[in-house]
Amino acid sequence: MGTLVITAKHSLKYLLTETPGAQSIPEFVCVGFIDDVQFGSWNSRGGEKVEKDWIKFFEDEPQLRQDYISTCSTTHYYFKETIRTLKQHLNQNEGVHVLQRVSGCEWDNETGEVNGYNQYGYDGEDFIAFDLQTATWITSNRQAETTKLKWNTERARLEYNKNFVIYLCPEFLKRHLNYGRSFLEEEILPSVSLLQKTLSSPVSCHATGFYPHRAVIFWRKDGEELHESVDPGQILPNDDGTFQMSVDLNVSSVTREDWSRYECMFQLSGGEENIITSLKETVIRTNWVESNTKERSSHMMIIPAVVVSVVFVIMGFCVCKNMRASGDTSELLESLNPETP
Repeated sequence: MGTLVITAKHSLKYLLTETPGAQSIPEFVCVGFIDDVQFGSWNSRGGEKVEKDWIKFFEDEPQLRQDYISTCSTTHYYFKETIRTLKQHLNQNEGVHVLQRVSGCEWDNETGEVNGYNQYGYDGEDFIAFDLQTATWITSNRQAETTKLKWNTERARLEYNKNFVIYLCPEFLKRHLNYGRSFLEEEILPSVSLLQKTLSSPVSCHATGFYPHRAVIFWRKDGEELHESVDPGQILPNDDGTFQMSVDLNVSSVTREDWSRYECMFQLSGGEENIITSLKETVIRTNWVESNTKERSSHMMIIPAVVVSVVFVIMGFCVCKNMRASGDTSELLESLNPETP
C-alpha cells in the first residue's frame, strides 16, 4: 500500500442486471465503464444518465448517446423474456430472480495484447460464459447444460462472439479513450479532513472530491506506514463524478503527547503531490461537545452528509471471453443484447 503502479492497460466494460418484480430498486440497470470509470448508465426507473464531462463525448457523436439509451431499453425487454424462459426450464414458479451479464475487453497499449469476456450469471451463480481459447460456450452449472449444447451448435453465434472479443470491442475502446482522454487524464486533489464522532471514537482521515479513483490513503507513525490499529474504507463515488475514501485510526491507546508522531497521507495515482495531515486535536472536526470542560466552539462543526451515487450489484457475477470484427457502432451496441437461452 502506499506505492501506486501506473498500468498501460485500458478496459471497456458493460454491466447489465435484470431483476423482474423488484420493488426497492430498478428492474433493469445498464452501466458502461472506461478504465473502471462510469461514463453512462440507464435504468428502467429513471432513464438515462450521462456522467459529468462525458457529455462532451456525446457531443462529438450525438447519435451514440441515443443508441446507448435505445439499446439498453431494448435489452431490458430481452432480459425479462430470458428470465421468463429460464423459470420455465428450471420449474421456478415464484420469487424474484436475477440475470446478469458482464462483457467487455482489455487492451494493453504497449504490447497490443487484447483480452475479452462475455459471461452470464443467474441468481448469484455462474451460468454460462464464452471461452475465447476454445471459441465455445462453457459452464460448470448443470442448469445451463441445455443452453450450452444449443449455443455451441450455432456457428454464427460462436463466430460473432470471437470477433467481438478480438476486433470490435478493442476498436470501440480506443475511440472512447480518444474522445475522453482529457477527462481520463484529469487529476483533481481532494479536501482532507480529520473526523471524530466522540472522544473514544477512532479518528477518521477522510478525503473527498478526488479524481481519478486510483488513489491510496493511510496513516503513518514516525514516517512509517501503519498496518495495525487502522481500518481502511472503500473508495466510493460522489454525485459529481469524483470520489471519496477514508481510513480510521484507533487512538484509544495513543497518549495525547504521542499524537504529533502520527500523520495521514493521501496519494493520487501518477500525481507528484501528496497531501499530509498531522494528527492534531485542534484540526479534528466533530459533532460532540466535551463535557465538564470548556466548549471548543472554534473548531466544532456538524459533519455534512456526503451524497454518494453507488451502483448496487445485487448478486455476484463472473468473468470470461467474447467480441466482433468491425468498427460500426451499431454492431457493438447490438452486443449488449443477450443471447437467448
